[in-house]
Amino acid sequence: MQGLPKLYSFRRCPYAIRARMALLAADVGFDLIEVDLKNKPAELSRLSAKATVPVLVLADDWIIDESREIISWALSHSDPEGWLDCDQDRAAKLITDCDGPFKYWLDRYKYHVGYPDASQSDYRAEALNCLHSWDTILRQQPFLMGDRRSVADLCLFPFVRQFANVDRLWFDQQTSLSALRKWLNVWLEDTLFERAMRKV
Repeated sequence: MQGLPKLYSFRRCPYAIRARMALLAADVGFDLIEVDLKNKPAELSRLSAKATVPVLVLADDWIIDESREIISWALSHSDPEGWLDCDQDRAAKLITDCDGPFKYWLDRYKYHVGYPDASQSDYRAEALNCLHSWDTILRQQPFLMGDRRSVADLCLFPFVRQFANVDRLWFDQQTSLSALRKWLNVWLEDTLFERAMRKV
């Protein structure tokens, strides 16, 4: 393959959002290919057995199909804010908690009709356990790893955003999440996020 790397993406997917933001932050040029998840191109299945976004195809046909690996690759080239300059073990634990238990309950909260074993509020309560733990951290410092943003903030932000958007009125009324809401708004107002969400 010649030219810029190709990123197969879906605008609203949290995994794809954080991958796009990392590439943009690192000033890595790429061709964005927006995927219709209900009508996935055959090319995506050929490139990745999972056939899920994001998938980054590099100039040497090296394929990266995990958002965390795309982020690591991008920031290894350029990390102007020092997002990787943090306790990597602690950051990895936060990201794993997000991608594991929090994502599990978030999916059930957002798509509760498809999970009739419990109510939407039950699923929300389970997801809140993670959010409250993150809010506790953010009451002590402006970002998850300290005084400045890190790869942990980048990776968690799109999923917290997705949770908030399920019922934004309810979310904005939660005083027990005041620090998390302030942190979320910092990201939502960032021009990097605006650039990552521009429609193709």
